Amino acid sequence: MAAPGENLKINGDRLWNSLMEMAKIGPGVAGGNNRQTVTDEDGEGRHLFQSWCTAAGMTMGLDQMGNMFAHRAGTDADALPVYVGSHLDTQPTGGKYDGVLGVLSGLEIIRTLNDLNIQTKHPIVVTNFTNEEGTRYAPALLSSGVFVGIHTQEWAYEREDANGLKFGAELERIGWRGDEEVGARKMHAFFELHIEQGPILEAEAMEVGVVTHGQGLSWTQVTITGRESHTGSTPMPMRKNAGLGMARVLELVDEIAWSHKPHAVGAAGHIDVYPNSRNVIPGKVVFTIDFRSPELAIIEDMNARLRRGAQKICDEMGLEVTFEKVGGFDPVEFDAGCVSAVRNAAERLGYSHRDLISGAGHDACLINRVAPTAMVMCPCVDGLSHNEAEEISKDWAVAGTDVLLHAVLETAEIVG
Repeated sequence: MAAPGENLKINGDRLWNSLMEMAKIGPGVAGGNNRQTVTDEDGEGRHLFQSWCTAAGMTMGLDQMGNMFAHRAGTDADALPVYVGSHLDTQPTGGKYDGVLGVLSGLEIIRTLNDLNIQTKHPIVVTNFTNEEGTRYAPALLSSGVFVGIHTQEWAYEREDANGLKFGAELERIGWRGDEEVGARKMHAFFELHIEQGPILEAEAMEVGVVTHGQGLSWTQVTITGRESHTGSTPMPMRKNAGLGMARVLELVDEIAWSHKPHAVGAAGHIDVYPNSRNVIPGKVVFTIDFRSPELAIIEDMNARLRRGAQKICDEMGLEVTFEKVGGFDPVEFDAGCVSAVRNAAERLGYSHRDLISGAGHDACLINRVAPTAMVMCPCVDGLSHNEAEEISKDWAVAGTDVLLHAVLETAEIVG
């Protein structure tokens, strides 16, 4: 395949200005963004993106989950397109770059090719996947999940937010439900640029992350039941303290994760305590254990040890415990050829880089099931994301997009 010359670079000022313009839509209260999926703000962001794509000479496709596909023609009408993109929706207190960088870097690639009058054999399609975040409508990666056949469209449409509003109805309301069948598109390859959402690249002064794998994830909801009683008048030997049982299980979770260092992680992020009163010993706790690893066997081992250990802890304390698998996906190994294209681009451009395992889920992790896929990552300050204080530098954004440009061109094949 043709490899582009080292002199090809994107317009960094234009990319940064586009990021800042998009950030004006759905501003947060502390400098970030609140542009949750299928809200009016999401619709406004989509219109801006579409206007930019139209100005760049692309045609817009829209499927029944609201996924947007901006198409730049290739010279071979029979060649499958190279897709590049991410998502425009944000967390309620999200940053300006999570997801958005991946979409607007794709747009910047097209603008750069137009500036230089470069044609490719394969078409290039810039994609915005709907509801990657999953914060308003669970689960995350909802539309890419429908695209690859994990979820049915009917099931996705019935997801409800905290106010009982259904996803399908809200997508229709904001005017971004298309007619195209979801998942009908075939891809030659898919690339996604994303901020790392972790501290490794910045800590090691690396400009680019070459993502080789995505961690698998397993969520297990644990319910421990004891007996509510007065904190002051119940003797210590007569207590059935569900909160204490949870504390001991959480210590076990930490121990299990450490036993599989350095890549495995584990914690409880969601905890409900009942009745949650200052002077009542908890009678019930419900919490979700999040285990992650790039190796499926390790995830399975961690889950098995959790269930055995938690059962033993609760039996010894006279507590009841139940377990429910409430979410997860298997680890991802990205396509060797696409990963090599990313690594080759970083080396050719002279950017410092290292292989990286993604600790978060991304649309690319699911698209990898139906097409050769790889990811590029750039650093973010202090590894902070899903927070309005999320920040990157323009230089980091430019480096990641330059690498993305060269990886896409190596895969889409320059003509002439």
